[in-house]
Amino acid sequence: MTDKGGIGAQQYQIPPPKTQGAATGGQQLSATATQFVDKIDPFSKRGTSKRRRRLVNSSRYHPDSEPELTQLQLIKDAPATEQSGLVIQKLQQCQKIFDFYDPVAQLKSKEIKRAALNELIDHITTVKGAITELIYPEVIKMVSKNIFRVLPPSDNSEFDPEEDEPTLELVYELFLRFLESPDFQATVGKKYIDQRFVLNLLDLFDSEDPRERDFLKTVLHRIYGKFLGLRAFIRKQINNMFLSFVFETDSFNGVGELLEILGSIINGFALPLKQEHKVFLVKVLLPLHKPRCLSLYHAQCSKNFSLLIASYNSLKKDSTLTPQVFDALLKFWPRTCSAKE
Repeated sequence: MTDKGGIGAQQYQIPPPKTQGAATGGQQLSATATQFVDKIDPFSKRGTSKRRRRLVNSSRYHPDSEPELTQLQLIKDAPATEQSGLVIQKLQQCQKIFDFYDPVAQLKSKEIKRAALNELIDHITTVKGAITELIYPEVIKMVSKNIFRVLPPSDNSEFDPEEDEPTLELVYELFLRFLESPDFQATVGKKYIDQRFVLNLLDLFDSEDPRERDFLKTVLHRIYGKFLGLRAFIRKQINNMFLSFVFETDSFNGVGELLEILGSIINGFALPLKQEHKVFLVKVLLPLHKPRCLSLYHAQCSKNFSLLIASYNSLKKDSTLTPQVFDALLKFWPRTCSAKE
């Protein structure tokens, strides 16, 4: 942590936390509790409390007034003719979102959903022909309802790995197994994985959870590889996100992950380079050296970031771009790192 007081900031004593009175609800705190209070950042806790209140009141959650989920038969125990229908039923059950901030609410339903997701992952991975045309819309609908949401504003506190619903990771895992399955057909999937779906995925790259961003990176890379009709759209939207980050917001959590995706994309560019690709390098990629928060994503993906530029030069894709690369680096780098000037 850096000293936010700046040079010459005066030293002062932080008063000890109150262990009794109104600040503690009228209760006398024990010695252990007193030690715990010492470690509390009131601003961080206040922000987290506000976020939790927003989440508890979210309309996404399955209301308590509705009945609990029903335990269904195991897919492997059902006759082969009934397994596809059972898969659809379980996918529909997994569309329900539960409030995991309430540890005692709907425990049965939460466990049924978790078990169903694990079972579906195993079924899609191990059973040949498990992915039929009928389950495509149900998978996309289930994934959309679970992962697409309005991300809470950053409260400048450290990320809490327990913030998101515990089953979210299982949903991403199921979607990845679905996309990577030998049974997956892009000709069928393109009916449901469209530009709107991709836009919603890209919005999630601003998540504070690095685990979620890592899943998103892999998912988007698989979609880019399987859906040729979406490739130009994905590149264009990533360009727009970078331009907004550099020239408008100066804040975006997923820069590193998107750069890793672009590292693979650029390596696949055919010769001669299209004008679109040259413009991307000069107008979008190189200005990423400009933001003050460069170090946050440069340290994360320095190898990949260097790879992006090297793709144009080391691979001899277009050596005429070399002067523009050096001019841009000399222009932008000193603004964020004077030691390099």
